[in-house]
Amino acid sequence: MNKIGVNALLPLLLLAVLFSSCSRKYRVEGSSSIISLDGKVLYLKMLQDGVWVPIDSAEVIHGSFKMKGPADSVRMVTLYMNNDALMPLVLENGKVRVSITPGSLTAKGTPLNDQLYAFIEQRNNLERAIDDLEHKEARMVLEGADIDDIHEDLEKQVEQKLKEMDDYTRRFITDNYENVLGPSVFMMMCSTLPYPMMTEQVEDIMRTAPLSFKDNPLVKDFLSKAKENMKLMEEHKRLQENMAQTHP
Repeated sequence: MNKIGVNALLPLLLLAVLFSSCSRKYRVEGSSSIISLDGKVLYLKMLQDGVWVPIDSAEVIHGSFKMKGPADSVRMVTLYMNNDALMPLVLENGKVRVSITPGSLTAKGTPLNDQLYAFIEQRNNLERAIDDLEHKEARMVLEGADIDDIHEDLEKQVEQKLKEMDDYTRRFITDNYENVLGPSVFMMMCSTLPYPMMTEQVEDIMRTAPLSFKDNPLVKDFLSKAKENMKLMEEHKRLQENMAQTHP
Protein backbone atom coordinates (compact mmCIF):
# COMPACT_ATOMS: atom_id res chain seq x y z
CA MET A 1 0.00 0.00 0.00
CA ASN A 2 1.41 3.39 -1.02
CA LYS A 3 1.99 5.89 1.74
CA ILE A 4 1.98 9.65 1.16
CA GLY A 5 4.28 11.59 3.46
CA VAL A 6 3.42 14.85 5.20
CA ASN A 7 5.84 16.77 2.97
CA ALA A 8 4.04 15.48 -0.12
CA LEU A 9 0.64 16.48 1.27
CA LEU A 10 1.56 20.08 2.07
CA PRO A 11 1.65 21.30 -1.57
CA LEU A 12 -1.72 19.66 -2.18
CA LEU A 13 -3.22 21.36 0.87
CA LEU A 14 -1.81 24.73 -0.21
CA LEU A 15 -3.28 24.26 -3.68
CA ALA A 16 -6.68 23.43 -2.16
CA VAL A 17 -6.60 26.63 -0.07
CA LEU A 18 -5.51 28.66 -3.13
CA PHE A 19 -8.31 27.32 -5.35
CA SER A 20 -10.82 27.80 -2.53
CA SER A 21 -9.87 31.48 -2.09
CA CYS A 22 -9.85 32.06 -5.87
CA SER A 23 -13.37 30.65 -6.20
CA ARG A 24 -14.82 33.16 -3.73
CA LYS A 25 -16.24 35.95 -5.85
CA TYR A 26 -18.97 38.54 -5.61
CA ARG A 27 -21.31 39.18 -8.49
CA VAL A 28 -23.66 42.15 -8.58
CA GLU A 29 -26.35 41.91 -11.24
CA GLY A 30 -28.65 44.92 -11.30
CA SER A 31 -31.76 46.00 -13.12
CA SER A 32 -33.35 49.45 -13.21
CA SER A 33 -36.68 50.70 -14.49
CA ILE A 34 -35.52 54.32 -14.17
CA ILE A 35 -34.84 55.47 -17.74
CA SER A 36 -32.63 58.38 -16.64
CA LEU A 37 -30.07 55.88 -15.26
CA ASP A 38 -29.29 54.51 -18.73
CA GLY A 39 -25.79 55.50 -19.80
CA LYS A 40 -24.83 56.49 -16.25
CA VAL A 41 -21.93 54.84 -14.41
CA LEU A 42 -22.66 53.33 -11.00
CA TYR A 43 -19.89 52.86 -8.45
CA LEU A 44 -19.39 50.58 -5.50
CA LYS A 45 -17.63 52.64 -2.84
CA MET A 46 -16.17 51.64 0.50
CA LEU A 47 -15.48 53.99 3.40
CA GLN A 48 -11.75 53.99 4.16
CA ASP A 49 -10.24 56.44 6.66
CA GLY A 50 -13.24 58.73 6.30
CA VAL A 51 -13.11 58.78 2.48
CA TRP A 52 -15.46 56.94 0.09
CA VAL A 53 -13.13 55.00 -2.22
CA PRO A 54 -14.43 53.43 -5.48
CA ILE A 55 -13.69 49.70 -5.69
CA ASP A 56 -15.79 48.76 -8.74
CA SER A 57 -18.00 50.38 -11.38
CA ALA A 58 -20.36 49.57 -14.23
CA GLU A 59 -22.36 51.42 -16.86
CA VAL A 60 -26.12 51.00 -16.94
CA ILE A 61 -27.03 49.69 -20.40
CA HIS A 62 -30.69 49.15 -21.30
CA GLY A 63 -31.57 49.05 -17.62
CA SER A 64 -28.94 46.50 -16.60
CA PHE A 65 -25.49 46.56 -15.02
CA LYS A 66 -23.03 43.97 -13.75
CA MET A 67 -19.99 43.97 -11.50
CA LYS A 68 -17.82 41.14 -10.19
CA GLY A 69 -14.62 40.64 -8.28
CA PRO A 70 -12.86 38.60 -5.58
CA ALA A 71 -14.63 38.17 -2.24
CA ASP A 72 -11.66 37.36 -0.01
CA SER A 73 -13.45 39.15 2.85
CA VAL A 74 -16.97 40.36 3.54
CA ARG A 75 -17.24 44.12 3.01
CA MET A 76 -19.95 46.72 3.50
CA VAL A 77 -20.17 49.08 0.54
CA THR A 78 -22.54 51.65 -0.92
CA LEU A 79 -23.83 51.88 -4.47
CA TYR A 80 -23.27 55.40 -5.81
CA MET A 81 -24.20 57.40 -8.88
CA ASN A 82 -21.60 60.17 -9.08
CA ASN A 83 -21.55 61.56 -5.52
CA ASP A 84 -25.10 60.45 -4.68
CA ALA A 85 -25.43 57.41 -2.41
CA LEU A 86 -28.18 55.09 -3.64
CA MET A 87 -28.17 52.04 -1.37
CA PRO A 88 -25.99 49.88 0.91
CA LEU A 89 -24.73 46.49 -0.23
CA VAL A 90 -22.76 43.66 1.30
CA LEU A 91 -20.00 42.28 -0.91
CA GLU A 92 -19.77 38.60 -0.06
CA ASN A 93 -19.30 35.34 -1.92
CA GLY A 94 -22.23 34.79 -4.28
CA LYS A 95 -24.54 36.65 -6.63
CA VAL A 96 -26.63 39.55 -5.38
CA ARG A 97 -29.54 40.79 -7.47
CA VAL A 98 -30.09 44.54 -7.24
CA SER A 99 -33.40 46.11 -8.25
CA ILE A 100 -33.81 49.87 -8.66
CA THR A 101 -37.31 51.21 -9.25
CA PRO A 102 -38.89 54.62 -8.48
CA GLY A 103 -40.39 53.34 -5.24
CA SER A 104 -37.99 50.60 -4.17
CA LEU A 105 -34.32 49.70 -3.81
CA THR A 106 -33.57 46.08 -2.97
CA ALA A 107 -30.62 43.69 -2.94
CA LYS A 108 -31.18 39.95 -2.53
CA GLY A 109 -29.49 36.64 -3.20
CA THR A 110 -26.75 36.36 -0.58
CA PRO A 111 -27.24 35.70 3.16
CA LEU A 112 -26.22 39.09 4.57
CA ASN A 113 -27.93 41.11 1.83
CA ASP A 114 -31.12 39.11 2.42
CA GLN A 115 -30.91 39.92 6.15
CA LEU A 116 -30.14 43.60 5.54
CA TYR A 117 -33.02 44.21 3.14
CA ALA A 118 -35.49 42.22 5.23
CA PHE A 119 -34.54 44.58 8.08
CA ILE A 120 -34.91 47.67 5.87
CA GLU A 121 -38.30 46.46 4.61
CA GLN A 122 -39.59 45.92 8.16
CA ARG A 123 -38.28 49.34 9.25
CA ASN A 124 -40.02 50.94 6.28
CA ASN A 125 -43.28 49.16 7.20
CA LEU A 126 -43.08 50.51 10.75
CA GLU A 127 -42.32 54.04 9.49
CA ARG A 128 -45.32 53.86 7.15
CA ALA A 129 -47.52 52.72 10.05
CA ILE A 130 -46.41 55.77 12.07
CA ASP A 131 -47.08 58.08 9.11
CA ASP A 132 -50.55 56.52 8.67
CA LEU A 133 -51.38 57.24 12.33
CA GLU A 134 -50.33 60.87 11.95
CA HIS A 135 -52.40 61.22 8.76
CA LYS A 136 -55.31 59.50 10.48
CA GLU A 137 -55.32 62.19 13.18
CA ALA A 138 -55.38 64.94 10.55
CA ARG A 139 -58.25 63.25 8.69
CA MET A 140 -60.30 62.77 11.85
CA VAL A 141 -59.88 66.43 12.79
CA LEU A 142 -61.00 67.49 9.31
CA GLU A 143 -64.02 65.21 9.66
CA GLY A 144 -65.05 67.08 12.80
CA ALA A 145 -63.72 64.83 15.58
CA ASP A 146 -62.66 66.49 18.82
CA ILE A 147 -58.87 66.85 18.76
CA ASP A 148 -58.53 66.34 22.52
CA ASP A 149 -60.43 63.03 22.30
CA ILE A 150 -58.29 61.54 19.56
CA HIS A 151 -54.87 63.09 20.19
CA GLU A 152 -54.02 61.22 23.38
CA ASP A 153 -55.03 57.82 21.99
CA LEU A 154 -53.19 58.25 18.68
CA GLU A 155 -50.14 59.66 20.47
CA LYS A 156 -49.94 56.46 22.54
CA GLN A 157 -50.17 54.38 19.37
CA VAL A 158 -47.35 56.39 17.76
CA GLU A 159 -45.19 55.98 20.87
CA GLN A 160 -45.84 52.24 20.82
CA LYS A 161 -44.79 51.98 17.16
CA LEU A 162 -41.67 54.07 17.80
CA LYS A 163 -40.71 51.76 20.67
CA GLU A 164 -41.36 48.73 18.46
CA MET A 165 -39.06 50.20 15.81
CA ASP A 166 -36.32 51.02 18.35
CA ASP A 167 -36.53 47.52 19.87
CA TYR A 168 -36.44 45.90 16.43
CA THR A 169 -33.34 47.95 15.45
CA ARG A 170 -31.59 47.11 18.72
CA ARG A 171 -32.30 43.37 18.32
CA PHE A 172 -31.00 43.39 14.75
CA ILE A 173 -27.76 45.09 15.80
CA THR A 174 -27.19 42.77 18.76
CA ASP A 175 -27.97 39.70 16.63
CA ASN A 176 -25.31 40.87 14.16
CA TYR A 177 -22.61 42.09 16.55
CA GLU A 178 -20.05 39.77 14.97
CA ASN A 179 -20.56 40.57 11.28
CA VAL A 180 -20.57 43.71 9.10
CA LEU A 181 -24.32 44.29 9.51
CA GLY A 182 -24.18 45.14 13.23
CA PRO A 183 -21.75 48.09 13.03
CA SER A 184 -23.23 49.29 9.72
CA VAL A 185 -26.84 49.43 10.96
CA PHE A 186 -25.61 50.95 14.24
CA MET A 187 -24.02 53.79 12.26
CA MET A 188 -27.19 54.18 10.14
CA MET A 189 -29.16 54.52 13.38
CA CYS A 190 -26.70 57.04 14.81
CA SER A 191 -26.74 59.11 11.61
CA THR A 192 -30.29 60.21 12.52
CA LEU A 193 -29.00 61.92 15.68
CA PRO A 194 -28.28 65.68 15.49
CA TYR A 195 -24.73 64.97 16.69
CA PRO A 196 -22.89 62.02 18.33
CA MET A 197 -24.40 61.41 21.76
CA MET A 198 -24.82 58.59 24.27
CA THR A 199 -28.57 58.01 24.08
CA GLU A 200 -30.33 55.34 26.14
CA GLN A 201 -30.54 53.14 23.03
CA VAL A 202 -26.81 53.52 22.28
CA GLU A 203 -25.89 52.73 25.89
CA ASP A 204 -28.18 49.68 25.85
CA ILE A 205 -26.48 48.34 22.70
CA MET A 206 -23.00 48.96 24.12
CA ARG A 207 -23.84 47.24 27.40
CA THR A 208 -23.66 43.78 25.81
CA ALA A 209 -21.50 44.56 22.76
CA PRO A 210 -18.37 42.41 22.33
CA LEU A 211 -14.94 43.97 21.97
CA SER A 212 -14.90 43.26 18.22
CA PHE A 213 -17.96 45.50 17.80
CA LYS A 214 -16.60 48.30 19.98
CA ASP A 215 -13.27 48.18 18.14
CA ASN A 216 -14.90 48.71 14.74
CA PRO A 217 -13.28 51.98 13.50
CA LEU A 218 -16.61 53.72 12.77
CA VAL A 219 -18.20 52.64 16.04
CA LYS A 220 -15.06 53.54 18.00
CA ASP A 221 -14.93 57.02 16.43
CA PHE A 222 -18.63 57.61 17.14
CA LEU A 223 -18.30 56.55 20.79
CA SER A 224 -15.26 58.79 21.27
CA LYS A 225 -17.09 61.83 19.87
CA ALA A 226 -20.30 61.00 21.75
CA LYS A 227 -18.51 60.73 25.11
CA GLU A 228 -16.63 63.96 24.42
CA ASN A 229 -19.90 65.74 23.59
CA MET A 230 -21.58 64.41 26.73
CA LYS A 231 -18.66 65.62 28.83
CA LEU A 232 -18.90 69.11 27.28
CA MET A 233 -22.65 69.17 27.96
CA GLU A 234 -22.11 68.20 31.61
CA GLU A 235 -19.47 70.91 32.03
CA HIS A 236 -21.79 73.48 30.45
CA LYS A 237 -24.60 72.41 32.78
CA ARG A 238 -22.34 72.71 35.84
CA LEU A 239 -21.21 76.16 34.69
CA GLN A 240 -24.81 77.31 34.37
CA GLU A 241 -25.68 75.94 37.83
CA ASN A 242 -22.67 77.73 39.37
CA MET A 243 -23.65 80.99 37.68
CA ALA A 244 -27.22 80.61 38.94
CA GLN A 245 -25.96 80.13 42.50
CA THR A 246 -23.54 83.06 42.25
CA HIS A 247 -26.11 85.40 40.71
CA PRO A 248 -29.52 84.33 42.08
